[in-house]
Amino acid sequence: MPAKTGGGGGFRREAAQQILAGGSAGLMEICLMHPLDVVKTRFQIQRGTTDSNHYKSLGDSFLKIYHTERLFGFYKGILPPILVETPKRAVKAFAVAGLGSGLTEAIVVNPFEVVKVGLQANRDTYAQQPSTLSYARDIIKTKGLGLQGLNKGLTATLGRHGIFNMVYFGFYFNVKNIIPVNKNPILEFWRKFGIGLLSGITASIINIPFDVAKSRIQGPQPVPGEIKYITCFKTMATIYQEEGFFALYKGLLPKIIRLGPGGALMLLAYEYVYHWLQENW
Repeated sequence: MPAKTGGGGGFRREAAQQILAGGSAGLMEICLMHPLDVVKTRFQIQRGTTDSNHYKSLGDSFLKIYHTERLFGFYKGILPPILVETPKRAVKAFAVAGLGSGLTEAIVVNPFEVVKVGLQANRDTYAQQPSTLSYARDIIKTKGLGLQGLNKGLTATLGRHGIFNMVYFGFYFNVKNIIPVNKNPILEFWRKFGIGLLSGITASIINIPFDVAKSRIQGPQPVPGEIKYITCFKTMATIYQEEGFFALYKGLLPKIIRLGPGGALMLLAYEYVYHWLQENW
């Protein structure tokens, strides 16, 4: 059924429907997939060490986090992405699709990412680590709001979001239009899920070097008091020189598991909620 229109009121209704649909879909994806985001960040910030705290595999990381930090350890840093979900969806509703929306979204998201990564890097138990608000205050107090403080890693975040959105949505909507719609609702669900899954996997593989650079810049530096990872491309070059090519793909498996099925579910939730809002609002 086509969207209802009616001048400014129709535009506002359309925008509100997209924000509500996208926000509910994004919230569902965050709550289900955040543990994988924690694991991904831990892989990305660890360097080539072999101590007892080193994560050797996906299963090993889950066991170690649960053993030392218990269940809530998998939900460290979940508040910042939840708080940014509504303004992020508002950006997607009003901005140009693809690369443009990704770059605009990155500017909104980056301060929340700085706080999230810092909380995820903390290996204390959930009860021992600082709250989201107190950690954000500490960053602002000691480092300020600039590129060394609450906005550090902005260039890497711009690259991560811009490339991901360009590939993800470009792939999804182009392939979706090529493969015919199935009249069977169950088969149609799996058609959309499969396309969303491939979209998330493809975009994740292409943009992960930016994600690794972002985590290194925003996470703890190797030597306290010394800033080693500063800019996006210099960080990538340093990682490549010191740890090799595949270090730029650290955390790829949890990222794919999160943004493959997770991204597919998010797109499906968005489409079904948006359709319901159009029918009932």
